[in-house]
Amino acid sequence: MSSPTPTTPAGSPPAAAAVSPLATRFRGYLPVVVDVETGGFDWNRHALLEIAVLPLELDDDGLLVPGKTTNAHVVPAPGLDIDPKSLEITGIRLDHPFRLAKEERPALDHVFAPVREACKRHGCQRAILVGHNAHFDLNFLNAAVARVGHKRNPFHPFSVFDTVTLAGVAYGQTVLARAVQAAGFHWDPNEAHSAVYDTERTAELFCRIVNNWPRGVAAVG
Repeated sequence: MSSPTPTTPAGSPPAAAAVSPLATRFRGYLPVVVDVETGGFDWNRHALLEIAVLPLELDDDGLLVPGKTTNAHVVPAPGLDIDPKSLEITGIRLDHPFRLAKEERPALDHVFAPVREACKRHGCQRAILVGHNAHFDLNFLNAAVARVGHKRNPFHPFSVFDTVTLAGVAYGQTVLARAVQAAGFHWDPNEAHSAVYDTERTAELFCRIVNNWPRGVAAVG
């Protein structure tokens, strides 16, 4: 037999909703790991080809843990370039029948939806991008947002958490593969340069560094 549903006595105020610690942990911003694969290095000239996002969560002990990854392959926007050398690195085949690429606007809608949901669930005012060389990812994201005139970008327009800097301080490593291994995780070079794979490894790296940071450390000076 199912348990009875709890009720609030008549005239009693409703119970206050639990506030997620993430609502105040990072100045009200929700850390969301992002990785993009592109047709080159110039966000104004080269196409966005794939994007993955991963909102971070808290476990029962209050430790930061990776959430669920959402990704989209992207149809190159008209007029933008694709350097063949970039495709050699990423292994992306633009004509692959199972790539199932979306136009830029639907692709952004697809990856923004779980980010907005996570922000709302945790009571965060907006997301802050976490990435390895994070401004590279943010610049390509912002360029795509500007191209399609998207009005509901959940990410802070310029602030980021960059695991290059954090891993350099924590482990003396700035290359993602080496930093991930220094943090105690496996790195598969055959899977690298996939937006999903790089996002998930970057998430593990960021969580390990943040969780190992001494709690309650006050600013000095």
